[in-house]
Amino acid sequence: MTGSTVDDRGRLYLPKDVREKYGDQYRIVRLESGIKLVRVADDPLEALREEFSDIEKSASELLEDAREDALHEAGK
Repeated sequence: MTGSTVDDRGRLYLPKDVREKYGDQYRIVRLESGIKLVRVADDPLEALREEFSDIEKSASELLEDAREDALHEAGK
């Protein structure tokens, strides 16, 4: 685990080894227990393709499945 502090202007500085390994751009995600930094990929579209490469259904099939699940959970 690596520590970092916020300066008087609210800036958070990440150590050089962290920036070199993970990059310079992050999104801040607010959680109940604190925050999480999520790295922004150099090519977000390619990152999404890689993340969901094992999905065999189309977007419309996934949407229909989600609708059916929602209706089932609602008791209809």
